[in-house]
Amino acid sequence: MINILKFAISVLALTAACLAQESLTIDNKHKERVPTSEAEKIYSSACLVVREEFDVKTPLLPRVKLVLGTSKNGVLWDEREIWLTRWDPYLFAQGVVMLAFADLMTGDRRMVMTKRAMNWADATVEIERLAK
Repeated sequence: MINILKFAISVLALTAACLAQESLTIDNKHKERVPTSEAEKIYSSACLVVREEFDVKTPLLPRVKLVLGTSKNGVLWDEREIWLTRWDPYLFAQGVVMLAFADLMTGDRRMVMTKRAMNWADATVEIERLAK
């Protein structure tokens, strides 16, 4: 039984690493030593956290390009890039979370949420107006 469990965990770990490699690329401008396996592990964990937080049933593996050696830290939304001046696992995780969340927020979903927000705003009335 323990051997089967160990095998299943190994298969899941390898699958996660393979999926991460397909969706995560690294551009190292200054040839800084980057722990690729650490970046892949953080990528997979960040995607899983977003997936669990928003109760998403389908796999969530956003296309992400990590660019190291840039002049400033940031996320380029349209290019799906995380720019880091140097390797920082926490900033990288934050960027992956932001891009994974952006994948969840499709245009249709954004419009549904906007309409719901407007309906809720229209449904509330100040107590002074009720007294009149």
